[in-house]
Amino acid sequence: MTEWSYTVRIWAIRKRDYRKPYQLRWKVGTRPHSESFLTLGLAESRRAQLITAAREGEPFDVDSGLPKSLVTKEQDISWYEHARRYIAMKWDHSPAGTRRTLAEAMATVMPVLVKDTKGMADPRVVRTALYSWAFNKNRWEEEPPADVAKILAWFERKSVPTSALVDRMRVRAALDALTKKLDGKTAAAGTIRRKRAIFHNSLAYAVDAGLLRDNPLPHVQWKAPEQVEEEVDPACVPDPGQAAKLLTAVRDQSPRGRRLVAFFGCMYYAAARPAEVIGLRLQDCDLPRRGWGMLRFRETRPRSGTAWTDSGEAHDRRGLKHRPRKAVRPVPIPPELVALLRWHVTAYGTAPDGRLFRTARGGLIQDTGYGEVWAEARTRALTPAQQASLLAKRPYDLRHAAVSTWLSSGVEPQLVAKRAGHSVAVLFRVYAKFLSDGDEAANAKISARLGQHG
Repeated sequence: MTEWSYTVRIWAIRKRDYRKPYQLRWKVGTRPHSESFLTLGLAESRRAQLITAAREGEPFDVDSGLPKSLVTKEQDISWYEHARRYIAMKWDHSPAGTRRTLAEAMATVMPVLVKDTKGMADPRVVRTALYSWAFNKNRWEEEPPADVAKILAWFERKSVPTSALVDRMRVRAALDALTKKLDGKTAAAGTIRRKRAIFHNSLAYAVDAGLLRDNPLPHVQWKAPEQVEEEVDPACVPDPGQAAKLLTAVRDQSPRGRRLVAFFGCMYYAAARPAEVIGLRLQDCDLPRRGWGMLRFRETRPRSGTAWTDSGEAHDRRGLKHRPRKAVRPVPIPPELVALLRWHVTAYGTAPDGRLFRTARGGLIQDTGYGEVWAEARTRALTPAQQASLLAKRPYDLRHAAVSTWLSSGVEPQLVAKRAGHSVAVLFRVYAKFLSDGDEAANAKISARLGQHG
C-alpha cells in the first residue's frame, strides 16, 4: 500500500568527490532520500521538479521519495496492457455476456488510442483480432494464428501510454469511436451507453492503479448522438388473434415445431425472455387442471458462445436479468398456457435436471433452431404483406405482445412491470406508445367524473 505525505523538505545540492559528484538530498515525512548526478545541470533539474511538485501541493510517495506525478510516470504502461489488465480484473466476476461486452468496448476504443495508424490492418480484421484474442482472457493461453499475432504485436508497439489519456482530446476520440459501428453507421443508444460505462470504469481502474491522477472522462464536454428512445414499435407486435395463428403454425409445421409451441407460449402468455424459458424447470411451475397457474423464473441460460463461458458450453448460467443472483420472479399464467405446458410435459417429459425444454437429442434449445421454426410459422400464419412488414419479425416480439396485452387490458403498470421483470421507469420508456393508447379511455373517465358535478 503506497504511503503518501505532504511533508517535504529539500536541501541544496552538494558536491562530493565521487563518480557522480552532485548529490541532491530531501526528506519525505521522516524518511531521507538522496540521488546523485553526473552534472550540476541534471541535479538542478531534478531539484526543480521536486520543488515545483511540492509547491503545487502534490503528495509524495514516502518509499520512493517522488511526487505522485513522477511515480505515475515511472509506473506507466501502455493502454493496450492496461486494457488487458482491466479485462483480467473483471473477468472472473462477470457472466459470459458481460465478458463479450467488455471485450467489444475495449476493441472499439483501442484503434484510436495509438501513436499513429501507419501499418494498421483492415478495421474488420483488427476488430476480430482484438475482440477474439487480445481481450478474451479464455484464449490468452492459446497460440494465436500468425496474422493475429502480427496485429497484436503492432498494437503492443503502437499503443499510447495510459498516462496519455490526461489529454482530453484523446478521450474524446475514444468516445467518438464508441458511437460508430464498423460500417460507419451510428450504433444503438444502448450500445453506446454500455461501452461508455465500460470505458469510464477502465479509466477509474487506471486511477486506482496509480496510472492517472484522476478520471478525465467526466471533464470532457461530450454528448452521445441524439437518438430516438428505445420504444417498442407497435408495428412489430401481433394482436391476440395473430399470436394465436402463429402458435398454431408453430405446432403444425413439424415435430420440431411441436416441441417448441409451449416454448413460444411462455414468451407470449408469461412475457418471458427466451433465455428464461430455456432455464425453466418443472419444479418451478404450478400447473393445475383448471384455472390459472404460476411460473417462477429464477435462472437464465443466455447463449454467449463457448469462447466466453467458464464451462466451455455455448450457454451461460446466471440469475435473472438486472436482479440479485437468487431472485425469483413469479408470473401468473392463464389456462391456455397451463394446458400447453401440461401437454408438453406429457409428450416430452423433462431433462434430467428438470428443465422443460430441450432438443430431440436432449441439448439446450438454440436460438438458430427456434428462429428457423418461427420464420416458417410467419410464412404460414401471415399474409404476404404482413410477412414483408415488421409484424412478429422476431420471437421476442411475443414478449412485447404479452406486455402490450396486459397494458391494454387495464392492468396497472406497476404490476405489469413486476411480472415482466422491468423497472417501472423502463416500462414507461420502452412501452410509451402502448401507454399513450389509453389516453382516450382515461379522458372519458375524467369527463364522466367531472360531469357528476356539472
